[in-house]
Amino acid sequence: MKTKALLLGAIAGMAMAPAAFAERGSDGTVSILYWQAPSILNPFLSGGTKDVESSSIIIEPLARYDEAGTLTPWLVDEIPTVENGGVSEDLKSITWKITPGILWSDGTPFTANDVKFTADYCMHPEGGCAQVTKFEGVTSIEVVDDLTVKVTFAEPTPFPYGPFVGGESPIIQAAQFKDCMGAKAPECTQQNFNPIGTGPFVVDEFKPNDVITLSANPNFRHPDKPAFAKVLFKGGGDATAAGRAVMETGEFDYAWNLQLAPDVIANMEKGGKGVPVAGFGPLMERMELNHTNPDPALGPDERSVVRPHPFLDDPAVYKAMSLAIDRPLLVEVGYGQAGKVTCNYVPAPEAFNSTSMKCDVQDIEGAKAMLEEAGYKDTNGDGIRETPAGVPMKILYQTSTNAVRQDFQALIKQWWSEIGIDAELRNVNASVFFGGDPGSPDTFQKFYADVEMYANTFNGTDPQAYLGNLLCDKAPSPASQWQGENISRFCNEEYDALYKELTKTAGAEARSEIGKRLNDLAIENGAMIPLVHRGRLSAHANSLGGVILNVWDSELWNVADWYRIKE
Repeated sequence: MKTKALLLGAIAGMAMAPAAFAERGSDGTVSILYWQAPSILNPFLSGGTKDVESSSIIIEPLARYDEAGTLTPWLVDEIPTVENGGVSEDLKSITWKITPGILWSDGTPFTANDVKFTADYCMHPEGGCAQVTKFEGVTSIEVVDDLTVKVTFAEPTPFPYGPFVGGESPIIQAAQFKDCMGAKAPECTQQNFNPIGTGPFVVDEFKPNDVITLSANPNFRHPDKPAFAKVLFKGGGDATAAGRAVMETGEFDYAWNLQLAPDVIANMEKGGKGVPVAGFGPLMERMELNHTNPDPALGPDERSVVRPHPFLDDPAVYKAMSLAIDRPLLVEVGYGQAGKVTCNYVPAPEAFNSTSMKCDVQDIEGAKAMLEEAGYKDTNGDGIRETPAGVPMKILYQTSTNAVRQDFQALIKQWWSEIGIDAELRNVNASVFFGGDPGSPDTFQKFYADVEMYANTFNGTDPQAYLGNLLCDKAPSPASQWQGENISRFCNEEYDALYKELTKTAGAEARSEIGKRLNDLAIENGAMIPLVHRGRLSAHANSLGGVILNVWDSELWNVADWYRIKE
């Protein structure tokens, strides 16, 4: 029952004891294990959660979300609002006032110039920024004075908290990145691997897809934090080894994203060295459907052009593929109480969770009938249907290497074979798949397959920027160094127009209704096939205090408050 309760609830971990810190660096080394190894420490050049979170302990945003999803000042004195004068009455600008005295880790002042530079860096027309949706609608960034920056939008923007908010939109130092603008951004290896930050730790050495060693930032704004002098941030391996390393052997203090079956977690907890922590945010396991022609004979430019797939753009096809899936069984096999069936792109918060679609009942016969009626028939008796144009319904189905995902692949391949669709399975090392390397053919952004499966989430409790990821112009391409969050290259004029309406809409109820309509448009028009609303599940050592799991921002959001519990 104990493990079930942990999996069910938003477990906050151990509350920090009063006067936990004696002095900065007094608690030695904390060891963190992300089995999806970080590839870069610049979240503007990677959409991978592993890269966003590892960089979040080095570079920080102006504001972020706490464990309850509340917008919280971070490098500023307060959150700008209309009431306090920080947001203009016409809702076309927001002004941030930076907390005085903040220093970069190199000892130089953190100023509004750095904030403006960060926006210019991400919005550069010749560059590719993985987080450019955060700056949707921004027309200018103005440095009012050294500690004040004003963001202006083209239209009234009731939710102006996209730029510089959350772990996905931190501030980078202008002096360090000044020669890394536009197309030069991915070439700046030293800067991307060793960013100067305002966070609690600084990089000593970064070995991509392997290990990061860090030291306490001597110029961190809180004089008694962090308690740890060093961080050993290890990447690689798999979720099973990561869980054992914390809960059974005690080799590590924190293990992220334990995507494992519930009975496996329960057995690990019996090791007595650590405990799982879990909570439900908007994390959702899905299948992206490729809206381009994935023919490997085509060049990169052709394979990134939004055009009809030979058959995946047909509603009869993607709805039949969805109908053939037994989602309750996937939840049972993969996540137990840490998973829920979902039909939605945005399964949380509850205000944005659409109830207009049902997908919790598998219907193989119904899926067959749907395909048959649409003209997809097995004309040669080989068990594989052909399109009306005679193209065999064969797909390449890829995902990252992970035991749960490979179980899902095997089950889904079987169900699709029963309705006459043949799937070739492929899995890619997670560090490569989510790495964002523009030179690699194996990243999820390039999507050199027909279908790919992974999970994604967003910072905060308002999904505006997340919903903006499906805009036509957010598709990764060679021109953007393959950055962009519209992975399926979904493009729908009605969706784009409705999204613009969302950006101009105030009022929680009205925003909720538009958000649900956007969700339904995306699913009904084949942007993806949702599978499982996943809980975030990690583990920490019994001796590690201060851990508060946050499903609305980086899991490492409060690493400055972690400390070693003294026996």
